[in-house]
Amino acid sequence: MAPVEPTLDRAYIGRTFCVVVMAGLGSISGTLIAAIILGVAESIVLTMFGALLGAGDLVRDAARRARRPAARSARPMMKHRNSIVFWAGVAIFLAAVLSMTQIVRNEYPFFAGYVILQFIALAVAWSILGGYAGYVNFGTNAFFGVGVYTAVALFKATGAPLVVQIAAAAVIGMLLGFGVGLLTLRMRGIFFSIATIALAIIIETFVMNWRFVGGAAGIQLQRPPVTAPFDSYVKMLFFVQAVLVVIAVAIARYIQNSRIGRGLQALRDDELAAECTGVPTLKLKLVACMISGALISAAGAPAAMYLQYADPSSAFNLSYSVSALAMSLIGGTAHWIGPVLGAILLGSTQQLLAVTISSEVNVLVLGIMLVLFVVGAPKGIIGLLRPRYRLRAGGKP
Repeated sequence: MAPVEPTLDRAYIGRTFCVVVMAGLGSISGTLIAAIILGVAESIVLTMFGALLGAGDLVRDAARRARRPAARSARPMMKHRNSIVFWAGVAIFLAAVLSMTQIVRNEYPFFAGYVILQFIALAVAWSILGGYAGYVNFGTNAFFGVGVYTAVALFKATGAPLVVQIAAAAVIGMLLGFGVGLLTLRMRGIFFSIATIALAIIIETFVMNWRFVGGAAGIQLQRPPVTAPFDSYVKMLFFVQAVLVVIAVAIARYIQNSRIGRGLQALRDDELAAECTGVPTLKLKLVACMISGALISAAGAPAAMYLQYADPSSAFNLSYSVSALAMSLIGGTAHWIGPVLGAILLGSTQQLLAVTISSEVNVLVLGIMLVLFVVGAPKGIIGLLRPRYRLRAGGKP
């Protein structure tokens, strides 16, 4: 049995307005008399002429009641179908990546592909706080560097495997996100952004004076033996980063389609109004900051083994923050797939330029593309595709 839902259409609003006007706009006794008169008159008219006057309303009400259960039953079916398509795409993607590691012998595609996958993970993780909640975070490099040096410290101290390094980096990044969120998320606008920049400087200064992980001079790392079925450590890192991308995208997609995502979008549109309507804004911002920090740190953990070297100036490079922000804005923050598209476009372009011209022009290209999209397509690639493919902000195509 369908639940009884109260309705308030224009007819009821019109009746209320008529009663108030007939009562003299303020008289309680007049309101009661006017309501009785209007009710009796309407009952008489419907009794005498109901077959003629009420037929259309009855048909419309019946059609409306018939559509409601159908809409309720169609919504879960649509959501289930989208989930099947998404996870089927994930399975195909991971199978393709694994097959590529077994077939392709040249290692350069994996070097370049690792960087692109890394930026996809960073852009998606950044969009959880910067896109859904609207808090522009310039501290991506802080969380990334924390992930790098968490992996370095664990590997040097215990020789921990890569999976343990990534898990530990995610936990440290989540705890850092919680602490940073408590201190900075009460700030808004440019003040929050400045606070996140200061965070990166503070952590980098601490790492530069930490002798155990090499200090300012950095540290060389020797890769452990590769794990089957991979014949190269770079190929294994490529597959691991692909798995991290899947995890980041799946979490971002879930958040966007859940109450958390709707709450974050509400506080992004108007935080004060969201608070007044009962949305726990601080709690949601803390959750978003913790998840974003965990994913960014996890994406940074394999970087030390990728380069076989780590130093503070490269691990905490501001380019990570700028690139993650630019890729999200270019792709569009209204849908979880936007940062993915932006990272693929910008990351592939940068890798192509690094091979054909020089890596020094990467920042120039990033700035030009960002300006072009901000001016010509302020909603990003998603804003251009939405009228054609009907992508909704709720995350369901």
